Amino acid sequence: MFLRKDQGVKGQYFITSESVGNGHPDKVCDQISDAVLDSILKEDPKGRVACETFITAGLVIVGGEITTKTYVDVHKLVRRVLAEIGYTHQKYGFSCDTCAILNAINGQSPDIAQGVDSGGAGDQGIMIGYACDETPELMPLPIMLAHKLVRRVEEVRTKKILPYLGPDCKSQVTVEYDSGAPKRIDAVVLACQHTEEILDPSGKFITKEAKQQIIDTVAKPIVGDMIDAQTKFYVNETGKFVVGGPQSDTGMTGRKIIVDTYGGVVSHGGGAFSGKDPTKVDRSATYMARYVAKNVVAAGLAKKCWVQVGYAIGKAEPVSVMIDTFGTGNVSEQKIVELVRKHFDLTPRGIIKELDLLKPIYQKTAAYGHFGRDEFSWEKTDKAAVLKKEATRA
Repeated sequence: MFLRKDQGVKGQYFITSESVGNGHPDKVCDQISDAVLDSILKEDPKGRVACETFITAGLVIVGGEITTKTYVDVHKLVRRVLAEIGYTHQKYGFSCDTCAILNAINGQSPDIAQGVDSGGAGDQGIMIGYACDETPELMPLPIMLAHKLVRRVEEVRTKKILPYLGPDCKSQVTVEYDSGAPKRIDAVVLACQHTEEILDPSGKFITKEAKQQIIDTVAKPIVGDMIDAQTKFYVNETGKFVVGGPQSDTGMTGRKIIVDTYGGVVSHGGGAFSGKDPTKVDRSATYMARYVAKNVVAAGLAKKCWVQVGYAIGKAEPVSVMIDTFGTGNVSEQKIVELVRKHFDLTPRGIIKELDLLKPIYQKTAAYGHFGRDEFSWEKTDKAAVLKKEATRA
């Protein structure tokens, strides 16, 4: 869904967003790819990384293009990440100790390198940033709740509050809006991997008691303030979810780009993030676009702000900058663009410097969303004051 100025402001409507846990096969791959990137940046901040991971039953393949002066023990790294996620026993269908690992990494193309080395963008493309005033994080409410639900699943699993849960899980939240503001939660969907101990005698379904336990222990602590008697809860609706993780589904780096961003509330540029070093504007410029949008909303210049930035490979300055406030702006979008170009360096080198992106921070981004988390530099609102001052003066 792409909100336009004439859409989604008046009347009642529903928005649904999903998230997946750190044990979901696609997210396992994202975390492995970003762990490779972190390992390289620790020793070689100038390393160039485009790492892709594929996982299936009993097998992990790590490939891509990497140029670096350091060495990464890929086999050891993969087993460490799998263990951290929780794939430590065959009862979950996948074990860090017994899976096969294939390293298929090559060097980066010198044709691309010559343009990047001079400060240009590592690829062409359009990058999207967004912020809104629905939540303290200045993120859309549905995606923030979906992320918090899968985080809660991990918490109750690792703390053994619900010891029968496995690493794989998914969530989905439907929020009812009225005149542009969140009103209530209409539906919550949870799919949680589990062991056989909570199956009923037929072996085909989890017990009603276990389903209610998941609702009470996982869902309600997160969404309780916005549910009502009409809110619907759906838990493991196929009946059971014993076979999960890479045993049940293949995973690949970069397949959860809507989960990673804004939950489908606005459009997406199309590029994935994980496994890419910050010379790749797919990643770094999207972080900068979020930084811009969040500061615009924090400054009070708009209740919603959508930012699109376009790049040409090998060129430093963006080919375009566009702002859309969906009719919520207090100043013109043209003026906001002028302020953005004045106060934000949108070149790849400027972005890397401003957001301090050459540090090994990326594995943490690879689950639970890249945005709405104060631990990351692109979530700061340090330019809001100057934007507000100059917009008011104008």
